[in-house]
Amino acid sequence: MPYDTHLENRIDEVLKRKKIKYESKKMMGGLCYMVDDKMCVGIVKDTLMARIGVDQYEDAVSKPGIHPMDFTGRPMKGYIFASPEAVDMEEDLEYWIQLALNFNPLAKSSKRKKKKN
Repeated sequence: MPYDTHLENRIDEVLKRKKIKYESKKMMGGLCYMVDDKMCVGIVKDTLMARIGVDQYEDAVSKPGIHPMDFTGRPMKGYIFASPEAVDMEEDLEYWIQLALNFNPLAKSSKRKKKKN
């Protein structure tokens, strides 16, 4: 199943309204939003992924519709999945995006892979 393009449009609107420079990239079967060359938020099927950091993580996963990000059977601390119901309201979507934006300056940038000649 491809990612939710309605959620894509909603995320685009929030980031544009906040005047955030970003780049969206298709990856992992979904869409990832890079801010300052770092993964910030994304979409996997119909679910929001947000990189919020470990300090916000425990509180976040205690909220309804918020789950640890888990692709491989091993949850990634500092990343959450928000179900469609958890981001149905605009203020809820904006809340999770803002948490990710707040963490972004503290996040480590992933090393870019060198292209082979």
